[in-house]
Amino acid sequence: MNKYKMMIEKLKNGEIESIEITKEEFWEFREVLVNDEKFKHFRGEAKQGGRVIYTYSEKPRA
Repeated sequence: MNKYKMMIEKLKNGEIESIEITKEEFWEFREVLVNDEKFKHFRGEAKQGGRVIYTYSEKPRA
């Protein structure tokens, strides 16, 4: 299983609270994330330096 898919599954299952992605990893991670059936449940918060912190919510975005 792809490392990003594993991270996403752990986040959905509550095993981890967030995922931090660097700007170098962003496009590869995003490709996996947008193909997830619960894509709308994820929230990305951009940080200084191009990092993005992703969290999971039981309620999907609009």
